[in-house]
Amino acid sequence: MTDPTAPGASVLPSPPAPESITFPLGWLLSNAAVPIQYRASLEVARIPVGEQSGFASLPYTFRPAVLLALTQASDGTWGNGMLSVPSSRAERFQGIGTITAVRRLVEWGWSKESPPIAQARRTMFRLLAQDDDPNYLFELAPRGRPDREVVRHGREVLREAAAAALSQAGYEQDPRLRGAARRMLERVDRYLRSPQHEKPFVRVGNSHVLAPGSAPPSIYFLAMLAEMPHFRSEHYDAMERLYAHLTQPQPRSDAASVVAGKVVLEPHLVLGDPLPHRTAADADLPATLYWLELFARLGILQRNEGWSRLYERLLEDCDAEGVWRMPKRSVTTRSSNPFVWPGFPLDPRGTADALSADVTFRLGLIGRYSGRPVDVG
Repeated sequence: MTDPTAPGASVLPSPPAPESITFPLGWLLSNAAVPIQYRASLEVARIPVGEQSGFASLPYTFRPAVLLALTQASDGTWGNGMLSVPSSRAERFQGIGTITAVRRLVEWGWSKESPPIAQARRTMFRLLAQDDDPNYLFELAPRGRPDREVVRHGREVLREAAAAALSQAGYEQDPRLRGAARRMLERVDRYLRSPQHEKPFVRVGNSHVLAPGSAPPSIYFLAMLAEMPHFRSEHYDAMERLYAHLTQPQPRSDAASVVAGKVVLEPHLVLGDPLPHRTAADADLPATLYWLELFARLGILQRNEGWSRLYERLLEDCDAEGVWRMPKRSVTTRSSNPFVWPGFPLDPRGTADALSADVTFRLGLIGRYSGRPVDVG
């Protein structure tokens, strides 16, 4: 082997350092909602704040968050659902599910030790159990006596969704969550290593559906992994296969499965690249920000040229101060994706500055988790 320090030896150039981003913390502190001020200071600017300081209690003064907490039932749940989101006409978060509510409170800066999240975690940890108890299907329970296959399928969806919420709340080191994560990863990785992964669809009647036994990653599974960096580092090979899956083209057929003889759409399953081009990114800005943040947290954003270009394009929409402004091109700022709802918008005022604050904060967060230097202004 050639000694790279020997005279005349060729030395490979070091990769260029990532370009820094400008993060307008001062503008956010003057214009953004309280949760964005709090999280921007801690997570993006990384200003040390003592737990006993008044700043640490800031998220608990945010009126919408307090109203959401007050709608929690005495058993720690919200309503009789887990994944449901309020309709655009709902008042006081009517119709919100427990997992959705917990994710929203975490996005608003509430800690896992806050009473509402501490109360809700009992039900969410119960959902991780490897059983087929139909009493834990919540809004996924069918009318009448549930078929065993329907129960198994519904419990699997809720198990992954609960794991995503628990990891986001900060329970990565809990052995119950780690055990569930390991089982989920083994199941998905078996699928990614199987020949079935190359041709996942079969024809049933007039529909193309996923073959029995298929286990593509779900958006809940990916969200769980994104919040478990230590767990990911223990399963490097599986993460590489997952990255290859996420960068492959989306199939023409929508994700659907046959459950108890019926074709069931499964929009939570991810069959390929969710951000294949600019048009898709502009068609749903909140979902684009969600995916870019998720990829950044997974440590794969900077590896993908297409995703990196989309992020740079959003940075180009920022003004000289670093504040994102609505571009002249057509951009959709509302999302129909229910998984995006807990995190966007965090500022409910609906003004131009509120939207700018939400997007600016997310761009800073994406930059921080993708390893970009952050110039705080």
